[in-house]
Amino acid sequence: MSLWRSTTALKTPAPEMLARAAALEHVRDFPGALYAYESALAVAPDEPHVLASLAAFAGKIEMFDVAAKVWAKVVRLEPTRLDAIEGQARAWRELGAFDEAIGMLRVSLLSHPATSRLWNSLGVTLIQAGRACEAITFLDEAIRLDGRDAAAICNRGGAWFDLGELAAAEADYRVALRLARKPGEIAAIRFAAATLALARGDLADGWDAYETRNSRHQAKAVVFVAPGRRWSPGLALKGQHLLLIGEQGLGDEIMFASLVPDVLRALGAHGRLSLAVEPRLVDLFQRSFPAAQVSAYATDHGGRRPRRMAPGLGRSRQVDLWAPMASMTREFRRTLADFPDVHGYLRPDPAQVAHWRRWLGEGPPAVGLSWRSGKMLGDRRRQYPPTPAWAPVLTTPGVRFVNVQYGDCAPELAAFRAQYGCEILEPPGLDIREDIDGLVALCSALDLTVCVANATGALAGATGAPAVLISPPSAWPRLGTATLPWFPRAQTLAAPAFDNWAPTLDGAAALVADLTR
Repeated sequence: MSLWRSTTALKTPAPEMLARAAALEHVRDFPGALYAYESALAVAPDEPHVLASLAAFAGKIEMFDVAAKVWAKVVRLEPTRLDAIEGQARAWRELGAFDEAIGMLRVSLLSHPATSRLWNSLGVTLIQAGRACEAITFLDEAIRLDGRDAAAICNRGGAWFDLGELAAAEADYRVALRLARKPGEIAAIRFAAATLALARGDLADGWDAYETRNSRHQAKAVVFVAPGRRWSPGLALKGQHLLLIGEQGLGDEIMFASLVPDVLRALGAHGRLSLAVEPRLVDLFQRSFPAAQVSAYATDHGGRRPRRMAPGLGRSRQVDLWAPMASMTREFRRTLADFPDVHGYLRPDPAQVAHWRRWLGEGPPAVGLSWRSGKMLGDRRRQYPPTPAWAPVLTTPGVRFVNVQYGDCAPELAAFRAQYGCEILEPPGLDIREDIDGLVALCSALDLTVCVANATGALAGATGAPAVLISPPSAWPRLGTATLPWFPRAQTLAAPAFDNWAPTLDGAAALVADLTR
């Protein structure tokens, strides 16, 4: 964080600068808002209200290191200020500093034992640390103190979900939904209930409820800007020009692309399909679905909510219907029997596959390895095994490992090599994050890819490449099964609990060892 102390800013009272900052934040002018908040701080550097406003904003734009430092200063100035205590705990848990957050909240509860929100905050922190069983105790106390706290009841439902106690989770979601009053809170609870229904295998109701992901009350929901009429179940597709727009993360776009062959059949010979997808996916999707017109979507982050458009359509192409891609599950994935038993639905470039096979050459089996997501803030950390858990795989003799982990992972690769003495090859000239076509070809050339639930795993599964996919417990994409129905050729290994990855990685190591026999 840097502070700009312009002459104008120093002449402007802090309350006026705060008002300007809030107005700019409201219209999502985040650089301007940050300047205004820091200008207010330059005028009143020790004013708790100014510091708290800046800290809250820093958390909103995911500058959690800044938020943690500023909240810490607020706590020093006003040790009993609850929003500062909760704010610092949230920033710490987003940074993965769970022990610090838990310790601070425990100390705060000694002074505020009757404060429900602190018990709830501690429960949430324990959930994100992968300790859902412990979290139940603290959330129970939050609910005892305030039986109408919809957030605490919903959070306890989330803990039950993590523990695989779906009936208890459903009961809590139902009560929380009855008590909730804020539109954003209601939307979040409904979405949690939707994923629970899917995790239970109730696909028909689950997919209908899953539409709440796009509610205008969801904090980060995208506004889709598209021509034509929005599709809904019951509207015929035959002979229509349909536009499907990719949504959510890269792995989600890849997973939901399994619907495209079904959609094309429903449109028929006289129908047309346009796909607007993440720019890195355009070439792969166009090769895989030659009957569709594939272009990149564009997302404008300038307004209150992100706006996603399909500029590649051109003005001359009339669209009859459009939908976010995942919405087509409501038509084509109502039961598990609707999932096709196919080898794969994405097609790598044969020339690139041949290139990577030449690079690998003759030698021991080549095993791709990807162990985390590219984004590891807060709640996402528990979804992936900690690096020490990979020891059984990395110490398997007689294989070569190939890095297929995107993002900056050089320190982790160096630590793997130093600690386990394993050979980890790095594909020359391949930008694993940006070159999706190259990555999917490499996965297709490998003897096996061992991967967590991320974009690399989705690519391997979607092409039918040999893959072992490591899944967290109670993951809803398994749809109540022991596998991932989206990727029928992949072997899925699910962890029994967030704090018990050992059986899963032992199983992966055994499958790697099978390659040498």
